[in-house]
Amino acid sequence: MNAGSSSSAQPRRRRNPLVALARWLGTQEWVMRLAPVIIWLESHLRSWTGNRVSLIGIAGLQSVQVTVPGRKSGTPRTTALLCIPQGDGYIVTGSNWGRPEHPMWSANLRDAQEARVRSGSHERRMSVRMVTGEEREQLWTFVTEYWPGYLMEHARSGGREFRIFLLQPL
Repeated sequence: MNAGSSSSAQPRRRRNPLVALARWLGTQEWVMRLAPVIIWLESHLRSWTGNRVSLIGIAGLQSVQVTVPGRKSGTPRTTALLCIPQGDGYIVTGSNWGRPEHPMWSANLRDAQEARVRSGSHERRMSVRMVTGEEREQLWTFVTEYWPGYLMEHARSGGREFRIFLLQPL
């Protein structure tokens, strides 16, 4: 028996090489032009697989589907979003692919007190809170460390302050 082998040794967990690729692609401006295709693929992959597979998930990142009523129509609106797990909840950021205007979903979420949040096959009601002030600045640092592409998107947006939301279980 080799000195390095042991019957209690745990198998090494393989790292998803797509995480590094996704993080690099997320910092490339030319990728922003592909937003319509990426959004279409994300939506259809989720639909075709019963929400078991997502483009974001293939890249080794986490995403959620957030459903809130439209603030004008009241019609439920569902959006798939890159998220950052935090405790039992999530952080979502309204980057809108670096466009100068806020994404529509963020206006609906800002006006909502709760949302239906689906992660994989699990769905639950969550409270919604838009983060502001010093707390937002601290979260912005955390968010950009998690997804460095937000820095490039922020520059592309003309410096628009992205809305940041905390979603917490009710």
